[in-house]
Amino acid sequence: MSTSSSSSSIWSVSYRKLKFFSRIRRFLQSKAIRKGSYGSSSKSDNSNKLRTIDNNDKDEEDHQLVIEKESELDGSVVLQKSVNRLHFGSWEEKEMAAIAIEKLAKEDVKARKFMAELGVIHMLVSMVATEVVGRHGAAIKALIQLANGTSTNKALMLEAGILSKLPKDINVVDEQTRQEFAELLLSLSSISNTDFCPNKPEILQFLIGILESPCSFETKELCLGVLYNLSAVLENAGALVSNGVVHTLLNLSSSFKELSEKALAALGHLVVTLMGKKAMEDSSIVPQSLIEILTWEDKPKCIELSAYILMILAHQSSTQRDKMSKAGIVPVLVEVALMGSLLAQKRAMKLLQWFKDERQAKMGPHSGPQTGRVPLGSPLHPKEAQEGKKMMKNLVKQSLHKNMEMITRRANAGGGGVDSSNLKSLVSKSLTF
Repeated sequence: MSTSSSSSSIWSVSYRKLKFFSRIRRFLQSKAIRKGSYGSSSKSDNSNKLRTIDNNDKDEEDHQLVIEKESELDGSVVLQKSVNRLHFGSWEEKEMAAIAIEKLAKEDVKARKFMAELGVIHMLVSMVATEVVGRHGAAIKALIQLANGTSTNKALMLEAGILSKLPKDINVVDEQTRQEFAELLLSLSSISNTDFCPNKPEILQFLIGILESPCSFETKELCLGVLYNLSAVLENAGALVSNGVVHTLLNLSSSFKELSEKALAALGHLVVTLMGKKAMEDSSIVPQSLIEILTWEDKPKCIELSAYILMILAHQSSTQRDKMSKAGIVPVLVEVALMGSLLAQKRAMKLLQWFKDERQAKMGPHSGPQTGRVPLGSPLHPKEAQEGKKMMKNLVKQSLHKNMEMITRRANAGGGGVDSSNLKSLVSKSLTF
């Protein structure tokens, strides 16, 4: 079906609906007038008066029906005028129409679906032009309400090219407009089976621009929500990683505690993909930033997410485990295993077990001093060398147990869920390197 015929059909439907409401109103009004005049003449006619009393209930129902139909008609009239203004009015009239449509869409769920049939969405999208600075707020607000709870309207907005209307330079729009664009994107990104994907450069350019700028916390949180929705679809990982989303999320997660949870959740989606994992492995702030997050006692969810990402990175990668070990992850994991949430404890214990197993694998029969090597310095008597080794071992044990006692006291005070004696046994074996 052609666009013109479709538009004609839509207007035909709307015209029939409005005509129907007009006829209903005229009919009920005339009926009410006749009943009023009939009631006045019945004052001199006792038989008619009795008849009116008998029909009181019927009259009340008709009156209520009149009110309901008038209410529906009033909304239809407002909608009809707003649609006319959107299509044929001046810019000021279009803005007034957008404000009226926003109000109707907010109050009436059925009206949202009906407006799409009248071509309202395409007209509102056409109003969202970044060249007209500060003049598109009404259209964006109306689109936000129209997108609320209806996937059909969201699909129509995407079809109308709303993504191409995103500001190419966020500095040309004010904070409120940025937040409204971000709110609309969050709503659009929540639907599935549509062409909302990060392959269009406007989306990621807008999102990253806001996340890396001094925008408000609310606006950044909305943008992180969009990235979270996009990262949940594995097919989007390539576009997200290639546009530097991993670097942006890592910086946010370690720099802003208030935004860390959502940033880490999106990273948790990306780390299970080959490109996402590779980007994190190559990052200069990994694993240090993630290990630092493990120490945030006031952010238990962030600790869980960080431990999860570290598990994925460390799994079957001795290189990553070596980097983590050198960055001091083991004592931090011990503390998480003692004091973290149940989920964080399980993940920390799993990581500790990997470090323990790897150390045991390295301590093979040929891992000690080899014969034929010439020692530097003065040779020692075998007995003196043995005593020296024993003394160093005792010093290491004393230091280890002192730290363990301190951590155990903190765990007992915080009601940790891991048996301290079992953990000491594991740590004593895994921390001897």
